[in-house]
Amino acid sequence: MNFALYKEMLSIRPVRRLLLVGMIARIPHSAAGVLLTLHIVLTLGEGYAAAGAAAAVMTIGIALGAPWRGRRVDMVGLRKALIPSVVSEAVIWSIVPHVPYAWLLPLVFVGGLFTLPIFSVIRQSLGVLVDGEQRRSAFALDSIATELVFMIGPAIGAVVATSGFSAIGLSAVGISVCVAGLFLMWFNPPTRSEASCTPEETAARAAADLAAAEAAMVASAPGHVQEAASEMGPAGGSRAAALKSRVARNFTWFTVSVAALFAVAAGAGMVLSGSDVSIVGLLERGGHENEIGIVFFFWCAASVVGGIIYGGMKRQVSPMVLLLGMAALTIPMGFAQDTWSLAFLSILPGLLCAPVLSASSEKVADLVDEDRRGEAMGWYGSALTAGVALGAPLAGVFIDTVGPSGGFAAIGSAGVVLCAAGLVLMSLRRRAARV
Repeated sequence: MNFALYKEMLSIRPVRRLLLVGMIARIPHSAAGVLLTLHIVLTLGEGYAAAGAAAAVMTIGIALGAPWRGRRVDMVGLRKALIPSVVSEAVIWSIVPHVPYAWLLPLVFVGGLFTLPIFSVIRQSLGVLVDGEQRRSAFALDSIATELVFMIGPAIGAVVATSGFSAIGLSAVGISVCVAGLFLMWFNPPTRSEASCTPEETAARAAADLAAAEAAMVASAPGHVQEAASEMGPAGGSRAAALKSRVARNFTWFTVSVAALFAVAAGAGMVLSGSDVSIVGLLERGGHENEIGIVFFFWCAASVVGGIIYGGMKRQVSPMVLLLGMAALTIPMGFAQDTWSLAFLSILPGLLCAPVLSASSEKVADLVDEDRRGEAMGWYGSALTAGVALGAPLAGVFIDTVGPSGGFAAIGSAGVVLCAAGLVLMSLRRRAARV
């Protein structure tokens, strides 16, 4: 352990300011989910199924928008890339509280599509500002800040909504995120090192590559591509070859190792959202729903402690191994009999939560070059979001059919199977490479 890394890293003023901005900017988003759910149920008079559908639509929008928003940061720079998000957040969340449910769905989808990419921007910038062991500590601190946010945000959202001010709360979310985006644009943290290409140079290089590909000879296209080119003529063949070449270049960063990290992100999202629903289900079935905050406090506090420990370590731990431990330790939570036993059982998987997210983000930053890192972080966020969208309904099905313990068993077992398969495939790949 080397906890002095935290002091060294926090002595860097841009890092300190970036972590603070990221934490503050995430609070409105963390409250938005609870506010939207309770607004639909309490103010619009719809059921929880309708609220879940709205959450799913927004999640799909976020998953589709994250890679695109990250790629825009890579291509045009942070300030220009954030303008659509800043405008959209202010407009969408000011309208959402005042429309009927049928209009709310397309609005929250567009809101998700243009969500301010706080996660990817903060992680991308940290990857530039620090490196080596400091990068691990920085990502760990960012994960810890996220846990603190999710201790604060949903609680504030629940209080505001149950007090009858859900419409005001949703509008406040939009305004707050807009202000955070403007501050981020003013701060303009670096998303690439000085030695790397500027956004203009990256765009020029992409245009030059495309022009060169379009000028390639049709005869160089193999097999079926060449046959298709002959049918389309020289111009059509050139375009087909150019398109193929462009797509291949655009995803050169997407290696097997990066794909494995995206699988870890999806698995982590699945286990966390499934645990969330299962905790609520277990306490609600036992008539202790007013004690949910106790369990969430222990769960999140354990994650904070785990993040601090992992950030001070001198060596990396495989994200797949960390996720395997978190998933396996989630299963025993189903044996809890009351609020306090559930709270104590949540500590062990909670300890590995922040380390999983920190370790996987760190590896993405290590494996992907700076000029494509924003896009990679966007896809990473989409994988995490997709896992979150999968985990809640998976746990819900088993809670309804088996009971709350079934929810913990299902998502924990699914996470273990995912990690076991991933570790076996990686082992086989390394063995084949040696041969």
